[in-house]
Amino acid sequence: MAALEDALGVSAPFHDKGVGHFGLQNAVYALGDTFVEIVSPTRDDTAAGRQIARNHGDCGYMCMFEVADEAATRARIADVGVRVVHDNRHDDIVDIHLHPKDVPGAIVALDVTNPVGSWRWGGAAWEAKVPSYGPGALLGLTVAVHDPDKTAAVWGGLLGVDPAGTTLHLAGGEQRIEFVPAADSDPERIVEVRAAAPERSGDVTVAGVRFTREPA
Repeated sequence: MAALEDALGVSAPFHDKGVGHFGLQNAVYALGDTFVEIVSPTRDDTAAGRQIARNHGDCGYMCMFEVADEAATRARIADVGVRVVHDNRHDDIVDIHLHPKDVPGAIVALDVTNPVGSWRWGGAAWEAKVPSYGPGALLGLTVAVHDPDKTAAVWGGLLGVDPAGTTLHLAGGEQRIEFVPAADSDPERIVEVRAAAPERSGDVTVAGVRFTREPA
């Protein structure tokens, strides 16, 4: 946690006891109106633990997206042919986790929020509302996969975004996801996070992931 706080200039994380259902403990940091989460397994045989074992150490694990329309999102999931492994509903959010064997590169979750911009997994201040927040933002990810073209098509289909080659442009071009080749012997994983961070710049590695920073 200290390494991430220093790297991004964040502090005061929210600890969500609900992730104990998945055999995890966590720390969630707000970076502007986006979030970075650290998770650690608390028992054997968790998805996060298996990902750590495949990578022989700390690594990127999950990517969560805010999407606009539940019916359209579920239709896209069906059209792409992806299995749902967790489907959670509250008055202020619908949280859909997708099967990692169907969506290469990370565990992907799609969240429909009410109101837009709220996010209960960020803590009480974000539950069913959008509070005032500080500077910073997540700008994108680089994901290493065995078939970048196919993976870009799968993620793009789920998000309703046409890939530009092996890149997805999101949020009106403010964010992007890039898929790069991974060696056949290497696990598929998130290898880079791009972020605008207060008074930070340059590259730093935290928990096996490269953070490419530019000033917020």
